[in-house]
Amino acid sequence: MTDTTILSLHELSLSIAGRRLCHQLSLRLPAGQCLGILGQNGTGKTTLLHTLMRLREPDAGRIELNQRALAQWSREELATHLGILFQNSHDAMPATVLEIALMGRHPHLANWQWEGNEDIAMAREALAALGIAGLEKRDIQSLSGGERQRLAIATLLTQRPRLFLLDEPGNHLDIAFQVQSLQLLRSHVQTHNAALCMATHDINLAARYCDQIMLLTGDGECVMGTAAEVLTSNNLSHAYGCEIRSVSTDDGRQIFFPA
Repeated sequence: MTDTTILSLHELSLSIAGRRLCHQLSLRLPAGQCLGILGQNGTGKTTLLHTLMRLREPDAGRIELNQRALAQWSREELATHLGILFQNSHDAMPATVLEIALMGRHPHLANWQWEGNEDIAMAREALAALGIAGLEKRDIQSLSGGERQRLAIATLLTQRPRLFLLDEPGNHLDIAFQVQSLQLLRSHVQTHNAALCMATHDINLAARYCDQIMLLTGDGECVMGTAAEVLTSNNLSHAYGCEIRSVSTDDGRQIFFPA
């Protein structure tokens, strides 16, 4: 049987300013699945994502992408396999919406190669999926925060990475677009043999769209498992330091709220 693991961690340990964030953390994220990273501010969600992006080194342990040590990947190779969404993005230069979406194809092009018709079609398809096809000639400086966030997600979809790493993907998006964007990303992951890892403060979005949950408790430990196993009132109340309760909807989903 072929191993479809996209991301694996082996006894990973992280600390910052002398404070332990996680210790001997191990997990396996196969193709088609989404992992949610939850926890209070300061528990290490973004630091862990930055380590997976190879922006910082772990204290100990090993990270593998497609069963190959992350340290062995060149920056050029990583650019074709990792799709990254930061919490906040800054536009360094003027460009149109379509030009920004097409930047997702740049890692796949040879030096000095221009985007072809297929690349342009992929970008336009992604813009349409995020509901911003009519903005493709607009300068990005004229976009609202929510429109820029949808453009950033469209650019990732145009890139077609094997692993999506998202830091607060719901930033600047209203409820409808949060649901639409994450449903779109989840469907893409399932149909394109990819995987997704997102850090979020939204327990209910994680419960709805993530197969696995990593709940950082702030003491260097974490609770890991399926969403049903990890997302319980007891676990969440302990991790967030306040009482969190849940109710069941008519369709069997759990909705979590502070008591």
